[in-house]
Amino acid sequence: MSKQYSDIDIPDLKLFKKGKVRDIYEMEDKLLFVASDRISAFDYVLPSVIPDKGKVLTQLSKFWFEFTSLVCPNHMISGDFDEFPKFLRKHRYILDKRSMLVEKTEVIPMECIVRGYISGSAWKDYQKDGKISGIKLPSGLKESDRLDDVIFTPSTKAEKGHDENISFKQMQKKIGAEQAQKIKDVSIALYQKASLHALSKGILIADTKFEFGLKGGELVLIDEIFTPDSSRFWPVESYSPGGPQPSLDKQFVRDYLESTDWDKNSPPPKLPDSIVKQTAERYREIFFKLTGKDKL
Repeated sequence: MSKQYSDIDIPDLKLFKKGKVRDIYEMEDKLLFVASDRISAFDYVLPSVIPDKGKVLTQLSKFWFEFTSLVCPNHMISGDFDEFPKFLRKHRYILDKRSMLVEKTEVIPMECIVRGYISGSAWKDYQKDGKISGIKLPSGLKESDRLDDVIFTPSTKAEKGHDENISFKQMQKKIGAEQAQKIKDVSIALYQKASLHALSKGILIADTKFEFGLKGGELVLIDEIFTPDSSRFWPVESYSPGGPQPSLDKQFVRDYLESTDWDKNSPPPKLPDSIVKQTAERYREIFFKLTGKDKL
């Protein structure tokens, strides 16, 4: 099993921001994204790490950024360590495969969620009043059902605490009607393009989330895309609406935590070795399936 990285330390660089999973370093007019093996759930960073998780997130995002670049420009300059500045070469053992050089952007503080199937928090909301983020859906839907029309359900992006689900109208008020509409249209186009590719690999993308920024006034896709941290991936062969689905994403960890007596308001428990191992296997499997590669 490869070395695991919970904390990333690159003393040559100035830390710009430490996220739940990524550490971001400042490099003049650029940023260096470094994905650790940390894993978060229910707004907590867990005390366990998942081997190779940071490599999967980075390499899968790199694949998707290249695949979707004609749909929307993105912030990736390079995900190839050999193209990084030479002074970083001594940090190859940390940075190779798990880092990405990106453009600085003016971040739009929104989580842009696209759903093609009804699951997770959307299913819980639907059970209450038949709506998701103010969108009225047909009655009689079952958990994990495919939606007739893909829906866009934004949320605010909180620096601390929980993100707040909002309606599209609320999003328009927060960032302007024209920009909100463009983000919605681009988000759905990205989802549709990636879903067709995933389907050809035997995978359903149930839902996913994006983040965007502005660079010179232009909308730019940032952060990560179509990773097992930001999406629900279901194998086509086992898909059966009417309940939760077997998944190749972070839902596996959420399901385990739901089965414990953790109250989600106190420090989270350590994951058992078997859950860590199975999570790592799922992350690697979805990477291999979607990219067609046989190694990270």
